[in-house]
Amino acid sequence: MKSEFLTAVNMLSSEKGVPKEVVVEAFEAALVSAYRRNVPNAPQTVLAKLDPETGVPHIYVERTVVDRPPEGPDEISLEEAREHDPHATVGSTVRIEVTPTGSQFGRIAAQTAKQVVLQKLRDAERRRVYEQFVERQGEILHGQVQRIDQAGAIIELDKVEALMPRSEWIPTERYYPNQRLRVVVYEVHDTPKGPQVLVSRAHKLMLRRLLEQEVPEIFNGTVEIKAIAREPGARAKVAVAARQEGVDPVGACVGMRGVRIQNVVNELSGEKIDVIQWAPDPAVFVANALSPATVLSVDIAEETKTARVVVPERQLSLAIGKEGQNARLAAKLTGWRIDIRSDAPPAAGGAESTPAAAAPAARQPGP
Repeated sequence: MKSEFLTAVNMLSSEKGVPKEVVVEAFEAALVSAYRRNVPNAPQTVLAKLDPETGVPHIYVERTVVDRPPEGPDEISLEEAREHDPHATVGSTVRIEVTPTGSQFGRIAAQTAKQVVLQKLRDAERRRVYEQFVERQGEILHGQVQRIDQAGAIIELDKVEALMPRSEWIPTERYYPNQRLRVVVYEVHDTPKGPQVLVSRAHKLMLRRLLEQEVPEIFNGTVEIKAIAREPGARAKVAVAARQEGVDPVGACVGMRGVRIQNVVNELSGEKIDVIQWAPDPAVFVANALSPATVLSVDIAEETKTARVVVPERQLSLAIGKEGQNARLAAKLTGWRIDIRSDAPPAAGGAESTPAAAAPAARQPGP
């Protein structure tokens, strides 16, 4: 019996990926449930213990000692209690073994035990999956597309199904079953139906983790990513700063002949990435953020959180970008509202202020 019990415990533990102690606890809970099913008037406190070496079950009930006739299954007379424990006193609790024979459990009790064991193991497996992915939140993982439905793409990660909502797709990409993808785990929820793992390719975390993988200086902390603004599939801006003298943060991210940044661009299906130098001075930072446009001057208005920028007339459209994209990303990156105007005199028709329609980066999720 010892070998059979241990074999069953080891098999369930290995199959469900849970500790052996959890399997034993599941069996004990199943025995309690089966006993209650088989004995409707059982006391409130029922305990079960399984010998981990032999697998022999023991079921106990606890009753309170009274000095009068018992009024329910939770009470026991002093005389009867002392048959089980010679030291029993009124008001104390005695534990009595009530382990039934195999036939007493019956078919219903056995079925109840089976259901409880399976439920306990399912709960333990869900808890293990939740804890596993909570620890890996923010990591990039390799997955395979299982199917596409209205909610999004179902991605298999380590035998667990994760959801990539349609809002987290890169708009320029098309996904299909059996396709292998790299995704970032950005949220993990513990729901009544089990853990829900949410992954993304459009989240800013995806870009951050890819840069950490491609740029050793970011991974080891020599270069720090200060902020990220991204419009997935189209363009992104990344502000970086050196934490060590003599290090060029932009050059480190771009790499020799642009190899490092190109690897990230290729992973994100051609998304253009501007790497800019972060600066503690807001005026300098705003000017850098509007790259590749040349900025002549920046006037900072602290009270309105607005940066008024003057650029050469020939570069006005470059500073604003297609459909305002460059200015919009610069505003998200810096957290400043940016108003752009050219240096042309009023007679040339260029004196009108051209505001960048962009929300501050502070309103966006963290990089």
